[in-house]
Amino acid sequence: MKNAPSTPCALVVDDDAMIRLNAADILEEAGFATVEAASADEALEFLQEHHQAIVLLFTDVQMPGSQDGFALARETARHWTHISIVVASGLARPGPNDLPDGAHFIGKPFSAHVVHQHLRDRIPEQDKPAPLKA
Repeated sequence: MKNAPSTPCALVVDDDAMIRLNAADILEEAGFATVEAASADEALEFLQEHHQAIVLLFTDVQMPGSQDGFALARETARHWTHISIVVASGLARPGPNDLPDGAHFIGKPFSAHVVHQHLRDRIPEQDKPAPLKA
């Protein structure tokens, strides 16, 4: 994890390393520490052991492995209700029942401004890093 351990932590999931790095950079600019995973399977393994440290899941939809980002979002919402969920995609759009209650979708490509505003409006106050509270 990058940044201090007391910093709210986001799990960034995308199979494209450049997009994952860009998303992590945007979230770090917003004040989050970040952890990265290249698939839903890898993300779930991490969450099994470290879910208490994560306040935000930021995931792509289409990835290799046994689950896509929609399934990861539903699984996360089912087991770890304290985690806010943002699903992003440039190709897929959520259909009925794709997103769990409380999860949000943004289209790719996304800018830092769009992501920061989205998080400012949707992350619970107690989980917001200082830059998003301004």
